[in-house]
Amino acid sequence: MKDTKIKVGITQGDINGIGYEVIIKTLMDNRIYELCTPIIYGSPKVAAYHRKALDIEGFSLNNIKEVSEAHPKRVNVINCTDENIKVELGKSTSSAGAASLASLESAVKDLNDGSIDVLLTAPINKKNIQSKDFVFPGHTEYLESRINSGKSLMLLISEKLRVGVVTGHIPISKVAEVVTKENIMSKLDILNTSLKKDFGIRRPRIAVLSLNPHAGDDGLIGSEEKDVIIPAIEKSRKNGVMALGPYPADGFFGSNDYSKFDAILAMYHDQGLTAFKALSFDSGVNFTAGLSKVRTSPAHGTAYAIAGTNVASPESFQKALYMAIDVYRNRENFEEINKDPLKVSEGAKNS
Repeated sequence: MKDTKIKVGITQGDINGIGYEVIIKTLMDNRIYELCTPIIYGSPKVAAYHRKALDIEGFSLNNIKEVSEAHPKRVNVINCTDENIKVELGKSTSSAGAASLASLESAVKDLNDGSIDVLLTAPINKKNIQSKDFVFPGHTEYLESRINSGKSLMLLISEKLRVGVVTGHIPISKVAEVVTKENIMSKLDILNTSLKKDFGIRRPRIAVLSLNPHAGDDGLIGSEEKDVIIPAIEKSRKNGVMALGPYPADGFFGSNDYSKFDAILAMYHDQGLTAFKALSFDSGVNFTAGLSKVRTSPAHGTAYAIAGTNVASPESFQKALYMAIDVYRNRENFEEINKDPLKVSEGAKNS
């Protein structure tokens, strides 16, 4: 049976967290199979363990060896894990980290060779996954290295706002030295392009946050705004990016100014993500902008504390799945339109 729908590769993440719970709860909705063909890179045995622990009935897996065998109306699974692996709910173990990496490596290989169309990653433990083959602070940096050699941008998205960061998973003590004019301009360019190509926004408005409190108070409590951020914004505007700012983060989020923009560029991880998660924790999606392939993830982590208790919400994972499909289609449309620009003008004449 030939499947022409979008093939979604799903990594299992940390087997001792809530990854399988949100995966199973999401894929129990049969409407999903009208939109895509899901392929889990994981373990039938581990999936069965979680299904039993959650007391979920009526959920079965189609075991396959490669994507070409995937059934378009079933939940397909490719085994990437040692059959003797032990699930220890709520614990960080080295075997769970190895299983996370094996799943990720297999899925990325298939993504790069075109066997799957998009990638949806379940949460990993950033410490236990570390090995000679994974020396990255998180998914974003790993995928940037494996999928394309260019730069990428961590972009958190919900119905309320989109937040990207100049610096991601680095110590706060190193943030100021990484916030350079070049890095800000690079992230603004990636963000602007993604908003157009991936989300269909023709003229994006981007708010840029300051680094220092009160945007430096005209140099009184920091000079980065005057010396680095404002010049980066001005140069980016000359390059066609509609960037505004810099805005002090506290007043910007507190006054609801974020609702006036298509996206926000924060200077560092917690500056942008604290506000984002306060507003959209259960429904947020982590999207890696700038990659040649589509990758999304739920905005939450492994949540060891509630693993196996059947209380994890699948909403963020569901939205990550739908967003991956939407972005893939938006990219197809964008390429089609830019292949033949006359279609745009003809459409405008006929409207």
